[in-house]
Amino acid sequence: MIVESVSATDLRNLRGCIYLRPGLNILLGPNGEGKTNWLEAIFISALGRSFRTSKLGESIRFEFEAASVSAEVRESAEVLRKLGVGIGERSKQLFINDKKAKPNEYSGNLSVVLFNSDELEVIRGGPDARRRFMDEGIEGLHPPFRKVFADYQRVMRQKNALLAKASDGGWGAHQLRDALQPWNEQLIELSSKIHRARVRFVERLSNVLEKRLFSREDVSLRYRSSLEGKGDLDNYAELIAERLDLRLDAELAAGHSLIGPHRDDLEILFDGKDMRKFGSSGQQRSALLLLQLAGIEVFNATRGEYPVFLIDDIDAELDYRRIGKLLEYLRGKTQTIVTTSKESLIDRFGDEANVIRIEGGAARGPA
Repeated sequence: MIVESVSATDLRNLRGCIYLRPGLNILLGPNGEGKTNWLEAIFISALGRSFRTSKLGESIRFEFEAASVSAEVRESAEVLRKLGVGIGERSKQLFINDKKAKPNEYSGNLSVVLFNSDELEVIRGGPDARRRFMDEGIEGLHPPFRKVFADYQRVMRQKNALLAKASDGGWGAHQLRDALQPWNEQLIELSSKIHRARVRFVERLSNVLEKRLFSREDVSLRYRSSLEGKGDLDNYAELIAERLDLRLDAELAAGHSLIGPHRDDLEILFDGKDMRKFGSSGQQRSALLLLQLAGIEVFNATRGEYPVFLIDDIDAELDYRRIGKLLEYLRGKTQTIVTTSKESLIDRFGDEANVIRIEGGAARGPA
């Protein structure tokens, strides 16, 4: 899939339209001119949400009440699809070819992968960031799986509300077991699906991981279940059912659920050491890129196409050696859209790129 153009009205400082090409596109301009805002516009066009704020209405230009973004996406020589998002202060509308669309219809029409400083939380942060990385990767491959994750969160909320009520109300174990049974039955089924999907996803990432693309260290991945060492993970449904029964009193005392894949993690290692604890800043950036490149290859193997790769402030996050290796790896694969404020990047890598100068939120033509 290729994004041919992106338009924005009153999204932050953006005005007008930018035109993109296959391969490498570089958005060039001083800081504060709107380069990252254009990446945000592409991201919103793809997913209907922003990577910069959880409240989409906050992306509307100051003193305006609404904004809109749209992207023309080339799927094949015959198919050009227009995706659009209308943004209100507390609402949004999705459009495909100018017709209103439901979220499940909109999802999957444009897939993007984002590399920026915030995404480094996947390497540096807590387990929740790595679970999000896995779950978003699974949803990208199989959009209907989004319902499994949503159902799991719904069941967890209901179960936690019941545990909190029971903890405050002095319920006994027998009374609580009966009340929890329908929620735990759903939890077992949903947890088993999530566990299988994550294990398989990590296996597929590992199979295509370019372990030494950027350095000599051997990068490896391992999915670590919170039930590891508690029994037979190959029979996950039976194991989690046993643990839910055994930990009933502990859950009652805690007032919330203690068992499930919401407590699992993805281990990212280099030469057998924990990347989060022992990796340098450069090694951590390289590890994130390796993860994302592996995800891109798995996506291509599953869907028969590549997602669009967005890289914000590329030369602030990566040195020129890593940039060169990255762009060489991506050549002929993804449409890649990067931002920079440095003319030296254009001197080094701009010969084969579509370079667009951004000033005041608008494209000012080729740089």
